[in-house]
Amino acid sequence: MLTQLPVLGSFRGYRAAWLRPDFTAGLAVAAVAIPSAIAYPAIAGLPAEVGIYSSILPLIGYALFGPSKKLMVGPDAATMTVLAAVLATMPLATSADRVVAASALAMTVGVFCIIAGLLRLGVIAAFLSRPILVGFISGVSISIIIGQIQRLTGVRIEADGLFRPMWELIQKAALIHWPSVALGFTLIAFLLLLTRWRSPVPAPLVVVAVAIAASALFDFKGMGIAVVGDLPRVFPSLSLPIDASLPIRELLLGAAAVWLVSFGSGIVGARSFGARGKFEVDANAELVGLGAANVASGLFSGFPVTISDSRTAVNLSVGGRSQMSGLVAALTLTAMLLYLQDAIRVLPIPALGAILVAAAMSLLDVAGLREIWRVSRMEFVFALIGMAGPISVGVLNGVVIAVAATLLYVLLKEMRPRDALLGRAPGRKGFYKLHRSRNAVPIPGLALCLVQGNLLFFNVDYVRARLLEVAKTLPANTRWFVLDASALAQVDSTAAMMLNELRVDLAEQGLQLGIAQLHHEPMEVLSRAGTIENIGDTMVFEDLEEAVAAFRHRSSQKHEVTMYQRELASNGNSIARARTSASERRV
Repeated sequence: MLTQLPVLGSFRGYRAAWLRPDFTAGLAVAAVAIPSAIAYPAIAGLPAEVGIYSSILPLIGYALFGPSKKLMVGPDAATMTVLAAVLATMPLATSADRVVAASALAMTVGVFCIIAGLLRLGVIAAFLSRPILVGFISGVSISIIIGQIQRLTGVRIEADGLFRPMWELIQKAALIHWPSVALGFTLIAFLLLLTRWRSPVPAPLVVVAVAIAASALFDFKGMGIAVVGDLPRVFPSLSLPIDASLPIRELLLGAAAVWLVSFGSGIVGARSFGARGKFEVDANAELVGLGAANVASGLFSGFPVTISDSRTAVNLSVGGRSQMSGLVAALTLTAMLLYLQDAIRVLPIPALGAILVAAAMSLLDVAGLREIWRVSRMEFVFALIGMAGPISVGVLNGVVIAVAATLLYVLLKEMRPRDALLGRAPGRKGFYKLHRSRNAVPIPGLALCLVQGNLLFFNVDYVRARLLEVAKTLPANTRWFVLDASALAQVDSTAAMMLNELRVDLAEQGLQLGIAQLHHEPMEVLSRAGTIENIGDTMVFEDLEEAVAAFRHRSSQKHEVTMYQRELASNGNSIARARTSASERRV
């Protein structure tokens, strides 16, 4: 199975002409990565340098094992928020403990990704439906914004949720550091303006540069505005993030939550970029690439990462042709870590809060929610459920709510399968739904009923009641009730028992049950349950055409038998009359 791991797959067919665009794209990716690399660790209470580590090594890991030439990996606001919630469940006394725990989670997420990729479990990427994912990410964005109150005001906030942190801020209004507030909201406005003006230089990078220059010029630290401070001037060393004090249960469950959200949101973004850039995205191969990126991050004191929207967008816009741009970005960030410490040291904390607020606002998909409302009110309700989870009960519990909402959504869709009676349309081949096609007419004596959905334990009672209701509306001369099973992909033992009972119920109404177009797996289940034997092989058909032909043939045979019986009866009566006449003559 390990032979399935791709190595340098993104460099296959590399051309010398790609070096220049890759080098330019790599510099641009590094430039846009700097603000998020420094800001995002604050969401999970991690040191700023950990964000830089998590922006360097994952790029190398993905370049070696990732399948895509153009996707970029890195820190993600939603993933960081889930990570923060997971870390909050662990007994971590110091900042160093948090770093070890985050690295252990990255390693575990990476192992989950690789195993899932090798087992071809990329389909799990679709487990969170788009409405619930849009709602969940929007809820996460609101949580991120609320989480920046402390960085923007200088007031320590301990409450969670949506309204309690605001109430706590009101109670501590006397502690608000107004210069920090003024700086933070000024930079938020500046970010929004740059975004609206479509600045050729990434807006977060401009804000970081302006904030550093202003901090050095006006001595923000002397004014009481918090700054990043000194960062280690060393590259992280290779080490296994093993700590016996880490709770295994919380580690595994937390890694599963991080993995589900990071891969779910990451693959959605990857596919949207793939559609825009006209390249294929293989979810299973991406799992292996993301696994390598997360393992590399965990081995070098980093935290979990996923496909980065901002970095991928920059890479595509500048014209990156391969993962060489990712390697260039990694080298650039390494040089920054080693040689640009003096500039980063005076970066004001409110600037990081402003960058995170702007990033969170970009995650708040109002247009997507509006579209979901327009398309389906029910799906909009589930989007609101997904949004409410992270806000009301925390991001980690919000993941559980999002998954539960997805299961509930699937169950509601499957609990009441649609059905339709079918008939012929004069001059046209095939069969058509009677309620949709005006020209379609039923076949006299034969009812063809299509059930559009699986027959499983939680919906068989509804389906049975519905089919009996349909049977009561059929004309009096109807003799066969044939179930079109072309849409039945799954049938369980409860459904097999229900079909046996349905056969008896229909027989009491003078109807014979038949099944047409039954798939292989449902056929095996029904055969083992004895349902096929009870219905009879002669009433199981390959398709509807065979069912119609069999019905007409047997109806014709029955008609001939009836005529023959009538003829015999007529002949018998004639003979009886002749015998009576002869007897009378003898008398």
